Amino acid sequence: MRALESAATSGQCEGRTRLFIHRQYDWKVVDLMFTNFHLPRTTLLLMIDAFVGHRWRDLYATAIREHYRFLSFGDAMLLDRRAR
Repeated sequence: MRALESAATSGQCEGRTRLFIHRQYDWKVVDLMFTNFHLPRTTLLLMIDAFVGHRWRDLYATAIREHYRFLSFGDAMLLDRRAR
């Protein structure tokens, strides 16, 4: 995400980025995200919060209720930033 969004902003396709994605971030190019279920209080969950807002809480509640697996070898989800 950071690489794609940084490239869209800077026009450069190589180098390092200092981009920190948080709730107020103005997304430039990414509309879909395929990711795992992440632990609370992590920067990965902050990025999901920035991407779909408070909807992540309902998604995670469903995942817990349905016994989805979390972390790297767990279940994954496809998020659409534009869906409400």
